[in-house]
Amino acid sequence: MKKLALIICLLLFVSCGVTVNYDYQKGTDFTKYKTYHYFDNMETGLSQLDNKRFFRVLNAALEAKGFTMSNDPDFLIDIASSYRQDTQSSTSVGFGVGTGGGGVSVGVPVGDGNLSRQIIFDFVDAKTEQLVWQAASNEPYMPENTPEAREAQFKVVIDKVLQGFPPKAK
Repeated sequence: MKKLALIICLLLFVSCGVTVNYDYQKGTDFTKYKTYHYFDNMETGLSQLDNKRFFRVLNAALEAKGFTMSNDPDFLIDIASSYRQDTQSSTSVGFGVGTGGGGVSVGVPVGDGNLSRQIIFDFVDAKTEQLVWQAASNEPYMPENTPEAREAQFKVVIDKVLQGFPPKAK
């Protein structure tokens, strides 16, 4: 029960903290994309264990949207991630010295700041080798998470990313 409560809290925290930016090639007929595969020798920036979790979740999400993995794909997927330590901390301790006529105060940040992860999804037309769609997700990253919580975090990110694929016709 404790584990379930932790995962639910994590999902609420992560879902609020995930942002995604999309870009795509205008004029692309996304209805022709039915099959996918991955670039060979991707440097995802994820650990070997996180790679397995990530691609298991991504494959399931793509299949749920009606896409099929193929050795002769319509589009290829490249994944790259990076991590950033936010130096700003929301917690600080203030010190002040002064008199009735003025004074000086200094705020000293407490804590290490927050760690965030960006994952970039590139979808490339397999025939033309042109980038046709891209999403960049940003999320809080907690390396101390359990394997179950990490997989749940990937699910939240991937679901949010794939909300924008294929792009809606305007």
